[in-house]
Amino acid sequence: MRTLRQARHTGSGRITARAAAAVLAGSLALTLSACGGDDDSDDKADKGKDSASTVPLPKLDGEKIQVAAVWTGAEQANFKKVLGEFEKRTGAQVTFVPAQDPIINFLGSKIAGGSPPDIAMLPQVGAIQQAVDKKWAKPAGPEAVKQLAKNYSKGWQDLGKVGGKQYGVYFKAANKSLVWYNAKVFENAGAQEPKTWKDFLGTAQTVYDSGVTPVSVGGADGWTLTDWFENIYLSQAGPEKYDQLATHKIKWTDPSVKDALTTLGSLFGKKDYVAGGADGALQTEFPASVTQTFTGGEQPKAGMVFEGDFVGVNIADTEAKVGTDAKVFPFPAVGDEPPVVSGGDAAVLLKESKAGQALLTFLASPDAAEIWAKQGGFLSPVKNVDLAAYPNEVQRSMAKALIEAGDDFRFDMSDQAPQSFGGTPGKGEWKALQDFLKNPKDVKGTQETLEAGAAKAYKD
Repeated sequence: MRTLRQARHTGSGRITARAAAAVLAGSLALTLSACGGDDDSDDKADKGKDSASTVPLPKLDGEKIQVAAVWTGAEQANFKKVLGEFEKRTGAQVTFVPAQDPIINFLGSKIAGGSPPDIAMLPQVGAIQQAVDKKWAKPAGPEAVKQLAKNYSKGWQDLGKVGGKQYGVYFKAANKSLVWYNAKVFENAGAQEPKTWKDFLGTAQTVYDSGVTPVSVGGADGWTLTDWFENIYLSQAGPEKYDQLATHKIKWTDPSVKDALTTLGSLFGKKDYVAGGADGALQTEFPASVTQTFTGGEQPKAGMVFEGDFVGVNIADTEAKVGTDAKVFPFPAVGDEPPVVSGGDAAVLLKESKAGQALLTFLASPDAAEIWAKQGGFLSPVKNVDLAAYPNEVQRSMAKALIEAGDDFRFDMSDQAPQSFGGTPGKGEWKALQDFLKNPKDVKGTQETLEAGAAKAYKD
């Protein structure tokens, strides 16, 4: 693979977190509603727009296509509802293909075997770059590009471009700068929502003093650890340094990385602050890190869990209700501003066909986004989505913050890297930060390991 060319918006040197963070902080202060949906949420969504299609689609009776994604559980089920609507409108038949992570390796084996899916949902900017470099990806057609221009900010369009040509259609976005907490634990402890990292550690101590382990960490999934690092780094080092590290224009041995790891170590280094200690966290997968925070009555395994808006999907697997039992606050500011880190999944065409291009066009429309939005656990970068489609005030506030931020966001750093470094289980950044969780005093060694992995990945 050639060195990654970062596909991001222009003007990236601005301090871009301010607007989105302000909107998010204000909107989360509103009265929150249950994650399962407001009593009148479906009515609101139905009133927002009629069921007529706002995106032109061809008749595709008898056409068959396959779509591959790593989504499982509720995410897979909700995406299938989107595909079902496409089938209903076009007459095409769409098969969902469960993919393993990293999806690039999965696709490589499918392509080598002569049976690639028509479309793949790629969770990394670097994966789009690789798919283009390997000549797997096909450019989006004029109808899809027209929908993108109509419905997306320039920043989200540019994330799907390689060499100035549109390949990716970002369908699902994520706000990855949130901390969710067990409201009963906070109430019993007398803890307050923190605004700064210093306050966050103080809140953790207050929770600990009440007899509950403060933080649940899904360390078995290395991507959660990269998200911890990225939020701290963006807030502490600032957006200019963030962009430089994301493109390897500065090394991982830079003092700014040392500062961020030291800050992260101030949490990870206190074993009594992390549920199960380092060993337990490294055996805890992300879904369990959420559910163990919201089960167990007044004695859950942890009081808080950090991750994106999609945490709501996993909370729904418990008896807790978002807004009453489970609440959320923006990731605390480590530097002058709180961070706003986004992620997302893009649809990329691998086999040229009329049906495949039509599905790209559909996925770039508010019609498709609103289907999943009604189910919850989803944010769309489509600016024309009716906010009433989201099932509760929590999700509406997050969606509003994402859209009002426009191009003022930073995309997940590890997702911008070559996949061998930023997106492969047991390797690269994921493995280095898992080792750091186990030994957070080894800041220098972690930096050297990260730099060695990054240098090799960007060179290959």
